[in-house]
Amino acid sequence: MNIRVGFGFDVHKLVEGRELWLGGIKIDHMLGLLGHSDADVLIHAVCDALLGAANMRDIGWHFPDTSPETLNVDSKILLRKTMQLIASKGYKLGNMDATICAERPKINPHVPAMKACLADVMDTDEDNISIKATTTERLGFTGREEGISAYATVLIVKE
Repeated sequence: MNIRVGFGFDVHKLVEGRELWLGGIKIDHMLGLLGHSDADVLIHAVCDALLGAANMRDIGWHFPDTSPETLNVDSKILLRKTMQLIASKGYKLGNMDATICAERPKINPHVPAMKACLADVMDTDEDNISIKATTTERLGFTGREEGISAYATVLIVKE
């Protein structure tokens, strides 16, 4: 098959004392995401979508949260390595569509910078990167501002 589709999801808890990284950029906010790495939920969801599309398991399989090598790692490094993994099977990104779920901070002002960052890391054109933002209308853990989640769908193409 020359094209494949993958879906990814990730969630991290918001806590004090951590920086907030989303889509590869640092966002000024009073809380940050808790995780073994920088906890960039958007990049983690994208990595899972890419790996799933290539039938290569998931982000935890390749970059376990028990590894000292991934402790506090910049998730852009994980995304670059994920792109190398799918390239090893002959695939490149066709396009990506993602949604970030957060009450605060407001995500839309940061979307252009996220798109530029991810396009650079994934070696693609910004037109191939779609990032949307939504809230959960104050429902659930996201609505209570306890965490942020992200969903991503990718199309990969055999080179």
